[in-house]
Amino acid sequence: MPKKTLLNVLFLGKSLEICREIREMFKDQGSYAFKVTYVRSIKAAEERLARYPVEVVLLDFKVGDTEWLEAIRRIRLAAADASIVLLSDSDVEHLVKQAMKEGVQDYLVKGMIEPGELMRTLHNSVAWKLIESSRDLLADSLFVEKESAQLTLDCIGDGVICTDIEGKVTFLNPVAEKLIGWPSPQAIGRHIDEVFRIVDAVSRKIILNPMKQAVEQNRIGHLPINCILIGRDDRESYIEDSASPIHNRAGKTIGSVIVFRDVTKARTLAEKAIHTSQHDDLTGLPNRVLLNDRLEQAIALAKRHKGQVAILFLDLDGFKHINDSLGHLTGDKLLQSVANNLQQCVRMPDTVSRQGGDEFILLLQDVKRTADVAETAKRVLQAIAEPHTIDQRELHVTASVGLSLYPDNGLDAETLIKNADTAMYQAKASASHGYMFFKPSMNAQAVERQSIEEDLRCALQRREFTLQYQPKVSLKTGAIVGAEALLRWTNSARGKIPPSRFIAIAEDTGLILEIGSWVLREACTQAQAWVKAGLPRITIAVNVSAVQLAHDTFLPDLFSTLDKTGLDPNLLELEVTETVLMKHADLAASSLQTLRDKGVLISVDDFGTGYSSLSYLKEFPLDSLKIDQSFVLQADKAPNDSTLVSAIVSMGHSLNLCVIAEGVETVEAAEFLKALDCDEAQGRYFSGPVSANKFARLLGTGTSLPLPGISEGKAA
Repeated sequence: MPKKTLLNVLFLGKSLEICREIREMFKDQGSYAFKVTYVRSIKAAEERLARYPVEVVLLDFKVGDTEWLEAIRRIRLAAADASIVLLSDSDVEHLVKQAMKEGVQDYLVKGMIEPGELMRTLHNSVAWKLIESSRDLLADSLFVEKESAQLTLDCIGDGVICTDIEGKVTFLNPVAEKLIGWPSPQAIGRHIDEVFRIVDAVSRKIILNPMKQAVEQNRIGHLPINCILIGRDDRESYIEDSASPIHNRAGKTIGSVIVFRDVTKARTLAEKAIHTSQHDDLTGLPNRVLLNDRLEQAIALAKRHKGQVAILFLDLDGFKHINDSLGHLTGDKLLQSVANNLQQCVRMPDTVSRQGGDEFILLLQDVKRTADVAETAKRVLQAIAEPHTIDQRELHVTASVGLSLYPDNGLDAETLIKNADTAMYQAKASASHGYMFFKPSMNAQAVERQSIEEDLRCALQRREFTLQYQPKVSLKTGAIVGAEALLRWTNSARGKIPPSRFIAIAEDTGLILEIGSWVLREACTQAQAWVKAGLPRITIAVNVSAVQLAHDTFLPDLFSTLDKTGLDPNLLELEVTETVLMKHADLAASSLQTLRDKGVLISVDDFGTGYSSLSYLKEFPLDSLKIDQSFVLQADKAPNDSTLVSAIVSMGHSLNLCVIAEGVETVEAAEFLKALDCDEAQGRYFSGPVSANKFARLLGTGTSLPLPGISEGKAA
């Protein structure tokens, strides 16, 4: 590691606190190390300087025991080679000008000092002192010292240009030659404006050269922050500078000097850092920081012009399963594809932002009509639903979108985003993969959902879950051939909570993994207990969600449960919905085949509500399919439903699958299904869900339930 250059600094002033602040600013300053000595009086400063030379003296105007002008002169006598930098108040500009005539190199305004500005000021003041020494040496014809000073100026890392009183170049060092593109012999004698061209980076207008200001006003000048130096070859560089008048021994201004550096790389790094802090690494879209800033600006503008702003909060449906099954790299590419599609859905002033994961927010400015927002939401949903080709594979996702409007649904950024998020959850809960505008009533629903989630997290620990078992009956014999394990939750404060209110929440939060594992253990344990009790061997059916099926631990945990309970895998039947099969076909096919190889039975649940395709059923290792109860309930009365049920039964039999009808509540429905040669049925006509003990009694009483045409059937 290169050794740091040590700069000795003497701080003269009454405020120890300011000195401490300066010391803190000196920490970790690149190639420089700073040693700061503090003195309170001019006498102490003189004594110190007599023994220990310094490069810089920081002089507070309020030195106390002497006039500040006298202090400058005495410091100059005590440390002729040191540069002097004043710490002044903001209202003493006239005193600063007088100080410059006394040989002060620069000044800083107290209370407005930044570390970067402090470093530049000290660095430049030292450079100016070298230049003044060089000038004096030249005037006195001290050849050896002149060569030494020339060498020093040639070796410093900043560009240095000197001019005479008319603005003609008298000197430039090698760094300046390289930056402006003019060799010294060609530049000397030319006017500074010809060789040192500076423009504003945005407007491209020519900026007044600070050296002219230094000469005319006899004070230090600086360029604006955002300026560019255009070299002789038209190469552009961002620069920082400081220009100062040059005085002769009599104090008369005889020219100017500018010390400048190329900050293009530093600026690029700074801009990159700012961009990184405000944009998403994966998609390049604005992140939540930049979105909040733009949203606040949009709200302020809408407030002035009595306009509207819209927020679209969207969440992808099915992304997690793609990410888990096909890998994070594929998931990342899918998010990038979605981001590209979303950007095609908005206007130039609008913003598409990624919030993290699979959540995106669209900010629509200057909204004229609510109908326009709805149309944008439709375009967004359509754009996301289009096939995304990732690595020669077509992937499909949908989305749920929540919308909020300023000022109707919130007056600040946080409220608008929160309400759009709430509306998105309502859209997702509707299972329509559509969009919803926020309504105040949704807040109560969101609070209720959060409350249920909190209770759900403690339900297992509190032993609030139980299982009930609904018989599956053979439509040929009336015998009980299986049972479906159904989860029930009784909360100590809420009472009984139906599955329709908590299962979706459990899936969204991932709690379904722990709960589902408990259900499997409990159901397998109970089924094995019936076997050990000598009751007829029947299958036990358990519902499995997409979240469970996609999780790495699902299969190992299931096989471990079978081993620990001793249940024959042929007596366990897992029910998955046809939507899960279609959306996660590759994952499902692999996992289901592994289960079948172990002897576990597979059933398609709620058949008829999704794709209902014969071709896709052939791709999976299945044992049975269950006709959704929404068709069965009216099958004996509604011609369309009866036709569909008949088609499903025929389809299932053509694939050698057992066909099960659920939701059988009347004798007419049972007769209709039996006539279609449907294999099995379950529903309240036979028996509703019952406790394990009551189910055992059903198994022990002849194992038959009421069935049309079977006189010996017994009611549950």
